[in-house]
Amino acid sequence: MKLLSNFAASSYPIADLHLLRDADTRAAAALLAECPVMQAEAGENVSDPTRPRLTVVLRGTLSVQAEGVTTRLLPGESVGEQSVLDDDADPAILTALERSELLLIDADVAWRLIEESDGVARNLLRLLSFRIRAANVQLRKRQKLGEFYRQLSMNDGLTGLHNRAWLNDMLPRLVGTAHKTGKPLSVIMLDIDHFKRFNDRHGHPQGDQALRAAAQVLASALRPSDCAVRYGGEELMVILPETSGTVAAAVAGRLCERMRQASVLPDAHPLPHITASFGVASLAPAQDEQQLVATADAALYRAKAAGRDRVDVDGSASSTPVLPSAA
Repeated sequence: MKLLSNFAASSYPIADLHLLRDADTRAAAALLAECPVMQAEAGENVSDPTRPRLTVVLRGTLSVQAEGVTTRLLPGESVGEQSVLDDDADPAILTALERSELLLIDADVAWRLIEESDGVARNLLRLLSFRIRAANVQLRKRQKLGEFYRQLSMNDGLTGLHNRAWLNDMLPRLVGTAHKTGKPLSVIMLDIDHFKRFNDRHGHPQGDQALRAAAQVLASALRPSDCAVRYGGEELMVILPETSGTVAAAVAGRLCERMRQASVLPDAHPLPHITASFGVASLAPAQDEQQLVATADAALYRAKAAGRDRVDVDGSASSTPVLPSAA
């Protein structure tokens, strides 16, 4: 930066400084008289990381980057108030966006302004209150954006169902709640039958559409309290809170029937309908989420071994296949 003059020799109206609005400008002018007015060129970094001070824009525009947020200062506005109050250097990065004239006020002069010029303290409180409110708005926006991306990361991009990350987070909680309250919890594991053959014959884009069709069957048939998850590949899962094994078996049978009826690419050239195999398990005493999933997975593989397009319900001693109604 290049020194132009002191403030007393500048032509800038002192009353236009935001910190001095409705303040005792006569006392302020005497205190600011020897403060330097500097000229900064466009793109020049005008930060001072070594000491606290106020930087006031007289002409031009200043960029202020602090804590990942960038703001602009226009003529009359200032930065560094918090550093003066904390008696610590301002970590913000200050950059002139155009040729600018800046008034630099050392911390000791800033404190004398606060103490000796009526109205400066009031303006400072107003300014800091505004910045706190603005920071809170930014924080809320960041929180909402963070929650949006968190939710996005918990959903499968292809099917729109929850994904394994969501399952790993939520299922232990649901299992814990079920054990604590004594209410039932059931899960259904399902696998699209002969999915590799479908992919090989019709192509992966059509296989993706088959997965979407299967996901739509689940999404449209479940209660708001139920959850559908893409477990991996063509394997899906349904979580049924407060649902007994008997009711879960009935739900699985209904889903099995609807899966058979679902159309894949029902536009110009519909593809063959898909079927799925289902395994049902209910949470047993002292069972954890991994054991519950393993039990449902075992029931699923029994359904596949028994001929697919059916439901197998795990029991304490044996499993009972639940065949779908005739097409």
